[in-house]
Amino acid sequence: MFNDRSSLLAHLATRRSGKARDMTAPGPDAAQLHDIIALALRTPDHGKLAPWRIVTVADDQREAFAALLKANWVKENPGAAGMDLSALDQFAHQAPTLLVLLSTPVAGSKIPVWEQQMSAGAVGMNLLHAAHAHGFVGSWLTGWAAYSADVAAAFGARDGDTVVGYFFLGTASRELDERPRPEYDDVVSNWEI
Repeated sequence: MFNDRSSLLAHLATRRSGKARDMTAPGPDAAQLHDIIALALRTPDHGKLAPWRIVTVADDQREAFAALLKANWVKENPGAAGMDLSALDQFAHQAPTLLVLLSTPVAGSKIPVWEQQMSAGAVGMNLLHAAHAHGFVGSWLTGWAAYSADVAAAFGARDGDTVVGYFFLGTASRELDERPRPEYDDVVSNWEI
């Protein structure tokens, strides 16, 4: 069983993201979403800078999100006008709940930017853990939409800010599949002097 909530250890041993395209309603209600985000914010943050922001995208904003994606895809890819952009529509409309996580490093801080970006990544992992702990499935996606400066700007990104990812939350419409995991001995070693 994936995302076993019987204990913290069981959850960590069975945590599995779902595919955003396979998520259906229900997603978190307003109170659950507030709790999920509040839990995600309990993350390592050297310097107490809170170098991240979360933007919620409501159901009635999904069409505007799709239009934003398509307009910027065409702008960044000359000749794309008139092409089939249904994949961007699908991306914008999948799963009942959508959050956009931004890395917003504090310029001039003594805390290195990479540490601040790692803190934003920790918020992302906590979003998934918190969603799964509430009985939902989550998916953290990036791709072109996370690397487009104009798309990021539409979510309030300034110079130095980046989209960490799009977090889709909902209910799994089918059984989750395991994915390959690294072998312990392939990625863990003892330090030898």
